[in-house]
Amino acid sequence: MLKQVQGGVCAAKGFTANGVHCGIRKNKTKRDLALVYSQVKCTAAAVYTKNLVKGAPLAVTKNNIADGYAQAVICNSGNANTCNANGIEIAEQTCALIAKELGISATDIVVASTGVIGQPLDITPIANGIPSLVSGLGAHSDFACEGIMTTDTKVKEIAVEFTAGRKTCRVGGIAKGSGMIHPNMATMLVFVTTDCRISAKMLQKALSADVESSFNMISVDGDTSTNDMVSVLANGMAGNEEIACEGEDYAAFCEALNAVTTYLCRGIAADGEGATKLLECKVCGAKDGQTAKTVAKSVVCSSLLKAAMFGADANWGRVLCAIGYSGAEVDVDKVGVAFRSKKGTIVVCEKGAGVEFSEEKAKEILLENEIEILISLDDGDGKATAWGCDLTYDYVKINGDYRT
Repeated sequence: MLKQVQGGVCAAKGFTANGVHCGIRKNKTKRDLALVYSQVKCTAAAVYTKNLVKGAPLAVTKNNIADGYAQAVICNSGNANTCNANGIEIAEQTCALIAKELGISATDIVVASTGVIGQPLDITPIANGIPSLVSGLGAHSDFACEGIMTTDTKVKEIAVEFTAGRKTCRVGGIAKGSGMIHPNMATMLVFVTTDCRISAKMLQKALSADVESSFNMISVDGDTSTNDMVSVLANGMAGNEEIACEGEDYAAFCEALNAVTTYLCRGIAADGEGATKLLECKVCGAKDGQTAKTVAKSVVCSSLLKAAMFGADANWGRVLCAIGYSGAEVDVDKVGVAFRSKKGTIVVCEKGAGVEFSEEKAKEILLENEIEILISLDDGDGKATAWGCDLTYDYVKINGDYRT
């Protein structure tokens, strides 16, 4: 039985966090350096962007946790540390500095960066900020989350409680993501902590499977970031018997992990750059799960549909258009479409053709800030959900001068 609890990445036993302004960002009111720390070494797992252009921290993190273990996460915002000649050196120096301050190994660090690509990153502000970052460690999940934000407007954090091996366990997470969201593994930066005892092998298996139905199913703007990373640290302090194979406890852990990642997915999509609405596309009746995923992702990626949702225009033809070019094998003569929000549900298409509906009622439904796009393919039992947002004038404003 899952139960939502407070605390974010500090909800699980043995984890503390902090976030400070160290000087990477010019705005002194914004935190730009974050830390998550476990009292004991953890099993660790991560997934990374498949963009060929990758931030240096990803390479360092991948090398650090190749043995399946880590004890801390450090992340800066304001600079992606990508496409820099000395990027690896800076990331490794960051690990060395935080490791010395914490008294742990430099190879037990997950290091991440987010911000402008191709801008040199100076180690000085990071070095100067680390002492206060460590001394201020506590139940500050929100501070850590603020420290990893760039164009985000909202803190994204959650924690849930579940049972494994008759022990109460917790999983918590924080995320940043607002623009460059169209992942091919996970999205932007997500850090998850748990006090559940689980082997590195099973932790990686759980995470790799989860992202296929969570982070890989969101899109804000169709751009796959260079710095995407999702990492999970599991310190085992809940005291359950180690999860080393599939079974009831593994299933319970996966359910808890998915509750956390799904919540963060919705938060990222809703906070898309310039967005005013969260779009949730639910596909059912597909011939298989992959077909459903392809259709759902295609629909939330449609710029034309996203613009229509911004204008509260029930232009269902754009939904069918996106289904048609998705590449999925679909009988378009069986497709049904409806829009739903807290104002009600309206059917706009049946068997691939339009039906009469009230434009006034449709407008009322689509003016809400959370819209469900319901698609029935009438061809099997496959289903999937994807998340996106509307496309507004502000998206162009934000990205027109993002660097300058």
